[in-house]
Amino acid sequence: MEKCEGIVLRASNYRESDKIVVLYTREFGKIGMVARGAKKGQSRLAAVTQPFTQGSYTFFGNKGLVTLQQGDLIHNFSDIQTDIFLTAYAAYTCELLDKATEERKPNGYLYELVFQILNDIDEGYDAQILVHIFEMKMLNVLGLYPVMDKCAICGATSGHFDFSTHADGLVCHRCFEKDPYRLHLPENVVKLLRLFYIFKLDRLGDINVKPETKALLEKTIDTYYEEKTGLFLKSKRFLRDMSKWDDVLREKDDN
Repeated sequence: MEKCEGIVLRASNYRESDKIVVLYTREFGKIGMVARGAKKGQSRLAAVTQPFTQGSYTFFGNKGLVTLQQGDLIHNFSDIQTDIFLTAYAAYTCELLDKATEERKPNGYLYELVFQILNDIDEGYDAQILVHIFEMKMLNVLGLYPVMDKCAICGATSGHFDFSTHADGLVCHRCFEKDPYRLHLPENVVKLLRLFYIFKLDRLGDINVKPETKALLEKTIDTYYEEKTGLFLKSKRFLRDMSKWDDVLREKDDN
């Protein structure tokens, strides 16, 4: 028998009354578990196998899918569970972590990071900005190390900067002609990208970002992910569709 503290990244039905849950745990990293009878509403495992739930878990087995024996709820992020928009951002966060990591490779930093992201979303911080922070911090996990503190081409630390996926990072105005397809960015967007990449999340305060700035952040990060990671996540497509719904609702409110 083993014990761990974990967060449910995803859950799927298995057989008539069971579930397969994938957790990211503090002690073991990502691990898949079979939860017997968890589909039944009266099951003691039903509540602790819901997505985005943090709990303390006891299981047995050491290869492949292990068997979940017991779970005790620590945090269920109740606001996320009851809001479709927050659920979408949380789902993307968990899917990205799931796709970016291998099983049984513990990483305490990642565990604390995903908990902090989910907790801040649940507490009402800007979910879109939190997801962008998470995306930037996941780059190293994916084996990507964009140059964010100087020009990726000449090494200059001063001047105006754009972002280049070809050069793998920021490029200064002296090197613009070397990548005509770079993303043109205002200074505040460059500063935020750099900040998201390097700062510690526990220093997060209230961040008020204009919609046009969010759009540029999203375009830059999405472009880099699409060209460098090869990840195409269902939850990301849903977020994009959701953004369109939000725009329609905003237009109706303005009218």
